[in-house]
Amino acid sequence: MEQVGYTSESTNLDAVFSALADPTRRAILTRLAAGEASVNEIAAPFEMSQPAVSKHLKVLERAGLITRGADRQRRPAKLHAEPMKDAIAWLEEFKEFWASSFDQLDALLEDLKNADKWE
Repeated sequence: MEQVGYTSESTNLDAVFSALADPTRRAILTRLAAGEASVNEIAAPFEMSQPAVSKHLKVLERAGLITRGADRQRRPAKLHAEPMKDAIAWLEEFKEFWASSFDQLDALLEDLKNADKWE
């Protein structure tokens, strides 16, 4: 039995959302948006060990959100934002739902405001 809305592409979408769920990983992606960086450069602003940062980088790499190069002794990380497109597309499916919900809320609030004027 196939789940509604579940496809084989969902696996990567799951990995992207899982990677983005952690604030440290989001901060790393923000840093990498400014350009590639080594593990030491990425670890500098965080109060965590280099191995802990490396674990975060592995999660981001498995999700396809970063790529790692090989430059002699250092392995610079580079942002690869392409997988975020699928996450954005998935979220966009709910845009109409939220817009409709907010429109209904606006109408209710307007009705309540008008009812108060008549009391």
